Amino acid sequence: MLTPFVARVVIANPLQVKAIAQAHVKTDKIDAGTLASLRAAGYLPEIWTPDAATERMRRLAARRFQIVRHRTRIKNEVHSILHAHLIPRCPHADLFSGVGRAWLLRQPVCGFRRSRAGIPT
Repeated sequence: MLTPFVARVVIANPLQVKAIAQAHVKTDKIDAGTLASLRAAGYLPEIWTPDAATERMRRLAARRFQIVRHRTRIKNEVHSILHAHLIPRCPHADLFSGVGRAWLLRQPVCGFRRSRAGIPT
C-alpha cells in the first residue's frame, strides 16, 4: 500500500530491533522516530521482501491450502453423518469418486431431503 507514495519500502526484522522493545515510553510517534534514526544510521536490520510474482504465488498457495483443508473438513463431516446413522463403510475405494457418490445417493439418511438433481439439500 505504501509503495506508490515512497521511493522504497523497508521492513525491519522485529526480532533484531531491540531499541523499540526496550524503550520505557512506547508510542507510535516515538517508535517511528527510533526506526527513522536507526535507518538513517544504517543500523536497521531489513528482511527480504518478495517481488510481486512471488507474493502472488504465495497467496495462491495459501488459498489452495485453505480450500483443501475445507474440503477435508466437509468429507470428514459426511463420514461422520454416515457413521451416526449406522450406515456401513462405502465398498468403493473413494466415497467421493463418481461410483462412491452414486453409492452415497442410494443411502437412507434420515433428516435429509434429496433435490431433483440427486444432491442432498
